[in-house]
Amino acid sequence: MPQTGRSDLSAPIGRSDPPRIGVLVVAYNAEDTLAATLDRIPTDFHAQIDEILICDDASQDATFEVGTAWRDQNPSAKATVVRHRSNLGYGGNQIAGYQLAIERGLDIVVLLHGDGQYAPECLPDMIAPLARGECDAVFGSRMITPGAARAGGMPAYKYIGNRLLTKIENSLLGTELSEFHSGYRAYSVAALESIPFERNTYDFDFDTQIIVQLLDAGKRIVEIPIPTYYGDEICYVNGLKYARDVVGDVVKYRLSKVGIGAHPWVPQSDEYDIKDSECTSHTTILGMLEQLPPGRVLDLGCSGGRFAEMVRGLGFHVTGVDSIEVDGVRDRVDRFVLGNLEGGIPAEVGRDFDYVILADVIEHCSRPEEVLQQVADVLAPTGQALISTPNFAHWYPRTRSAFGVFDYDRRGILDKTHLRFFTRRSFLNLLRQSRYAVEEFAYTGLPFDVISDGQGKKGTVARKVDRGLVRARPTLFAYQFVARVRPRLHGRPAGDPRAEATEDVLD
Repeated sequence: MPQTGRSDLSAPIGRSDPPRIGVLVVAYNAEDTLAATLDRIPTDFHAQIDEILICDDASQDATFEVGTAWRDQNPSAKATVVRHRSNLGYGGNQIAGYQLAIERGLDIVVLLHGDGQYAPECLPDMIAPLARGECDAVFGSRMITPGAARAGGMPAYKYIGNRLLTKIENSLLGTELSEFHSGYRAYSVAALESIPFERNTYDFDFDTQIIVQLLDAGKRIVEIPIPTYYGDEICYVNGLKYARDVVGDVVKYRLSKVGIGAHPWVPQSDEYDIKDSECTSHTTILGMLEQLPPGRVLDLGCSGGRFAEMVRGLGFHVTGVDSIEVDGVRDRVDRFVLGNLEGGIPAEVGRDFDYVILADVIEHCSRPEEVLQQVADVLAPTGQALISTPNFAHWYPRTRSAFGVFDYDRRGILDKTHLRFFTRRSFLNLLRQSRYAVEEFAYTGLPFDVISDGQGKKGTVARKVDRGLVRARPTLFAYQFVARVRPRLHGRPAGDPRAEATEDVLD
């Protein structure tokens, strides 16, 4: 294999010490190739490596014994040999190795295969961009140099499949990587700690899932050219299954980002996404507020405060409440109170609010009727509540249930965090039983800001069609219900404005 020039591994700007470097060698039934692969690590590079982690994935041959023998014969290499009790698979072996790298306090870890398919001579070049702080991951690519992959022995069907799958993945993810399917990777350990790689598959598409996670987290990826080598090593990859899995992973990611499916390996932000396109719950509530005099607002379930910021823009004073404090929320509300509605509205929020907003909140509560009773207690005598909730009788959950494929999604009507589901009838019954009179009731259509960009002629036509269907049959086509309500409290003293609340507008 060709040698590569030594690269500068000095500490990046702003750091006094050079990074702690680890090499993760994943091996399975590699007794014939492991020692030769380890021998090819440049000896003058050993001093730069803090630890070589050799992970034998419960091989059926003498891979573990070969690894320990090499370790004993090369004490300067600082190698650790681990043997899994059961086979974890290609992805599971990496998960265990990266967790070990984190535990050992390494700064950089580079993945090396024990079968010698990827050139250990390239280790200095793989690590150099990370050591200089230029990126969060380095991928060795066999496709950067034209003709190099085929010249190195890559079979034609693998070359064509590699290029085709990479093109599909780039198209779906909006990236321009030259290759998605190289197993030669180097990572910043800090970047690994920031993504849920431990939730990834144990199969060979682990490498695709970790790319998706890095891209989703906004991490910087650098590709460098590496030589291609195909020898007599045994390939354990089922090509058709692998192709189906990697394309499926990217499609699942795209669907998860628009709310369909709840795949645990796809990262999710703690902040609730604002619905700011036309005719969504948030814009409908804002439209209602625009017709009301400014006053004090209590925004329950304010998340990052982005919706509250829009309410403040209308001249309202907003106190936000949420069970977690999202970065920046205190800059977007006038006052923030940390509290979980499952334990009740926190006493410190105070009373006599002119308006209480529960935008897509009651479906997350196990006892929404108790929350609504507490809302009445914190409202001023003339106060009102503005409430939105998804329509469980919408055609989407109906269809999934009818075909026996009901499951939870990342967001939307079937959000996996929803504890209660409402139809129009059950929502109105909840309001009546909680002693509220409905002053205004509205229906929203599909959230096109989430489903697509909604731009152009097609987007306009889709909106008009959806809007017409909502008007024609809201119980089937309304995506959400929005109600402006007022407590209907009987037995109040004469003259108390809340004793004369209007009747439900749908009665």
